[in-house]
Amino acid sequence: MKKYLIRNWWRYTLGGISLICSTAIDVLLPFVTLSMVDDVIVGRNMDIFRRDILLFVAAGLGRAFFQFVKEFLCDMSGCRVASGLRKDMMKHIFTLHKGYFDKTNTGELMARVKDDAGAVWDLTGFVGMLLTEATVYFIGVVICMIRLNWKLSLVPLVFMPFLAYVALHLEKTLSKDYDDISERNAALTKVVEENISGVRTVKAFSAEGTEMKKFDEKNLDYAKANKKFASDLADSDPLIGLIPKVMQVAVVAIGGYAAIKGSITYGTLVAFVSYSINIVWPIENLGWMLSLVSQGLAGYKKISKVLGTTPDITDPSGKELSESANVPGQISFENVSFAIDDKPILEDVSFTIEKGKTLGIMGATGAGKSTIVNLLERFYDVTDGCIRIEGKDIKDMPLSDVRAFSSVVTQDVFLFSDTITENVRLGFKDSMDEVTVRNAIKSAHAKDFVEKITDSYEAVIGERGIGLSGGQKQRLSIARALAKKADLLVLDDSTSALDMETEAAIQQELLKKKDMSKIIIGHRISSVKDADEIIVLENGRVKERGTHAELIGKRGLYYSTYEAQYGDYRNALAVNE
Repeated sequence: MKKYLIRNWWRYTLGGISLICSTAIDVLLPFVTLSMVDDVIVGRNMDIFRRDILLFVAAGLGRAFFQFVKEFLCDMSGCRVASGLRKDMMKHIFTLHKGYFDKTNTGELMARVKDDAGAVWDLTGFVGMLLTEATVYFIGVVICMIRLNWKLSLVPLVFMPFLAYVALHLEKTLSKDYDDISERNAALTKVVEENISGVRTVKAFSAEGTEMKKFDEKNLDYAKANKKFASDLADSDPLIGLIPKVMQVAVVAIGGYAAIKGSITYGTLVAFVSYSINIVWPIENLGWMLSLVSQGLAGYKKISKVLGTTPDITDPSGKELSESANVPGQISFENVSFAIDDKPILEDVSFTIEKGKTLGIMGATGAGKSTIVNLLERFYDVTDGCIRIEGKDIKDMPLSDVRAFSSVVTQDVFLFSDTITENVRLGFKDSMDEVTVRNAIKSAHAKDFVEKITDSYEAVIGERGIGLSGGQKQRLSIARALAKKADLLVLDDSTSALDMETEAAIQQELLKKKDMSKIIIGHRISSVKDADEIIVLENGRVKERGTHAELIGKRGLYYSTYEAQYGDYRNALAVNE
């Protein structure tokens, strides 16, 4: 947090000076009241009356000015600290490896970025400023009371430790309550986020009742945590309110008796009563302020945990690059194996794709097809073996270069709540022209449905592409990949929602792109049959490889898939003949 505070040092400095000036006015104002009583009311001195009136007016104007400067600069600084923290956190989240997101739920990260950063805003802005002001004010009042009459000052000071003990005990209790509230809030946020994102799935399976039970459980836990917070606050609040009243009665009784006896002046008594009333708020609110401080520190601790997470996949730094031949456009997997938590996913996978060629990958669900994409994009690092792009080990390449080399269309199509044009431009919003966007949409055979939509290319599609069919979303995703104009296009089961005619048309468009290598992963024979080489995966190993004709001739796994998809059709043709 230190660096964020240093960035705003001059705002905090000016705000702090204004805070001291404003507090000094508040602390010294009872002396004007003392003069008004002793010199004006009792002493009948009109010259001092005019002076004191002017002092009251000047104090009011001065306090208003310094309070404004203090509030503005301190709150602005807190806002800038929280904004910088959120920005750095989002930048860091983007650097984290895919495995981190496999183990961390979205709701938790949302709570860190939103709620915990908000608590830090309070800590470095309003709450930090108020706690500083309370400390300075309390010290100033104690000094002034002792200077007025040290004996009478002992009366309020005797009550202060009791009030402070209750306030600190309350803060300690409320701090634990807040930690619990924060965790319950993250859990509730996760459930809400999942159900809103997946509301169509919930409706399709008539799972509203089940999901409402899950929501009710988390909502009840969150409510219980807040009720405990309110209960703990209510237990101590009456005592915090009672102690100051007893103290003020004691000051008036003892001070009044001393004034009647002539030990102190009536002006001193009035000043003391004013101090005894005003000295309460720093102590009375100590628990609340320290609770908010604890919330801010707890929030920053959780944010620091995210910021302290070291990415497993990083750019090479200070590493000597290995000597390798520059083979334009070539991609090769050399005896690649990969495991997660000692569970093998891929074993000894090798293939080479020359520039402009197409590799088809088939296999049952869980065979490791998508893992090849994740390794190629370096979302994970291989356990054994090596992946090379143009002869270079991808571990020796900057991540930006690795990911710029390929353009991937994944199984899980993600479209942002933005215009169609901006979705296609993703990553190149400042550099990609309209012609490139429209050509890509045309190549993906999305032009017809896009131009029929109201506002056409500038139509804003809903979150995650709501309002579009599965096939339409896949075509826009393919258009986005084509617009990138990368050296390698990877289609990971990305035509599964398309009809056979549209898929065939897109395949023909891809065949025309001789300067682009392709990896086509699919379950349908029609997706991969025109590839220059096809590999069939089984349990993470390459079981078969060859062209479509060669694999049909082997009558193995590929042939079995072919028979399952086309056997009935071929038999029907044979009967008709």
